[in-house]
Amino acid sequence: MKTETTTRRRAGHAVAALLAADGLLHLYWATGATWPAADERALSLAVLGLETSFGPQVVLPLAAVTLAGATAVLAHSRGRGGRITRAVTAAVATGLAVRGLAGLGWAAGLLDSPAGSPFHTLNLALYTPACLVFGWAAARLALTPAVHPNGPIASVHPG
Repeated sequence: MKTETTTRRRAGHAVAALLAADGLLHLYWATGATWPAADERALSLAVLGLETSFGPQVVLPLAAVTLAGATAVLAHSRGRGGRITRAVTAAVATGLAVRGLAGLGWAAGLLDSPAGSPFHTLNLALYTPACLVFGWAAARLALTPAVHPNGPIASVHPG
């Protein structure tokens, strides 16, 4: 049981850390900064494979979603939040799995991604593997009910 709890927490911490890093990066981009790219166009092409805005109206909602997801996954991994954090963890797993499968589609040439482009390279080396691995970890976590590590919380009834 102790090993199961440790594994659960580690998986939750890893998935939450990935989501938090992604959320913080989106907050950073909301300031107008474009690191690690030279400009917004290059950033857009490297991250998404197409030209789109990285303005605050686009990246702030994404930051909010990923940071909320990180919070819920971490809470679920620690036996907190019950059905809500479990449902959010399942949604995170689904989102990561869908992105991972789309990444396989890009890698196989089923979706448009010019070979040699920054997006194509990053998709193969980073985005797809991370989404598949972390999606699998989030799915395993979501499939286990939230049980507080100290056991059930006793309810207090007035005497």
